[in-house]
Amino acid sequence: MSDASSIVLEVRDLCTYFVVRPSLLDTFAGRKPGFIRAVDGVSFSLGEGEVLAIVGESGCGKTTIARTLIGLEERTHGGITFRGRTLRTIQDRGVYSDSASKSSISLNELRQRAQMIFQDPYESLNPRATIFEIVAEPLIVHGIAREHAERNARVKEALEDAGLRPPEDYFLRYPHELSGGQRQRVVIAGAMVLQPELLIADEPVSMLDVSIRAEVLNLLSELRRKRGVSILFITHDLSTVASFADRIVVMYLGRIVEFGPAREVLSNPQHPYTRALISVIPVPNPRQRRDHIILQGETPNPIHLPSGCRFHPRCPVAEEACKLIDPEMVQVGESHQAACLLLKK
Repeated sequence: MSDASSIVLEVRDLCTYFVVRPSLLDTFAGRKPGFIRAVDGVSFSLGEGEVLAIVGESGCGKTTIARTLIGLEERTHGGITFRGRTLRTIQDRGVYSDSASKSSISLNELRQRAQMIFQDPYESLNPRATIFEIVAEPLIVHGIAREHAERNARVKEALEDAGLRPPEDYFLRYPHELSGGQRQRVVIAGAMVLQPELLIADEPVSMLDVSIRAEVLNLLSELRRKRGVSILFITHDLSTVASFADRIVVMYLGRIVEFGPAREVLSNPQHPYTRALISVIPVPNPRQRRDHIILQGETPNPIHLPSGCRFHPRCPVAEEACKLIDPEMVQVGESHQAACLLLKK
């Protein structure tokens, strides 16, 4: 865990709920609208130059965390602090003036210092813009490098750092002329052109061929080493973070169920859900293959969450108490915690 002076991002009790519109019948019956608790009380911190991986199945809330941090979704509750400054919410706009307190940070400033890499490079690039225009656009939006020569140099440096060399060969090309791996490198270049302190990478290799994934992960590791950038890495695949992340956060139905140092979580998982995820990671050596833990049933409806532990309907070791008691985090090692009632026994 990083000391307070080197913490780049801190999230405290973050909640992001989505309102479910009632049907016509529900409206006539006077029923209140429901809520999808996509993120429900999540807390973590990210240190300078650190890689923190958030893992879990689809629908666990990991992408909603990323979108909330960057302001694409409005948080319902909780605090987001960047470099010791609290991110203002939409409701705060009437409270903070243009000369707001130094203890707060605007969304516009945060988006200059924290950038997001989206999952699908095919959808996140403007097909009618050249590569130069795509990478230079963040500079124009934030009013940086207004002189053409300076802008040209920043775009060139970003493309080189993203592994597109020589960069001048890509200036006038269009996204459809590039491979999937090259497009993702352009996305990374567009994020790095602002020289951010934080990269939020949402499944950045899931749309790429296996042969290209390692190259992109190595690229992100190199940017971390060269620029000192912190990375929040979101993925459903634990195998991609084994040698990449410093710490791992495991999520299930909007909650953190386990977190700790990456090597410790992967080698000594404590929560039944984490064990199930790790058990299905492919192992090349047949002598080291694990017994697969196949979870039964479907993930519960996030509108009607089960009582007690949210994982108990699918947990292979659940007991009666698990249906009644919502477990708290338990310390299972240095900087390693998990939320399971069975750990208290």
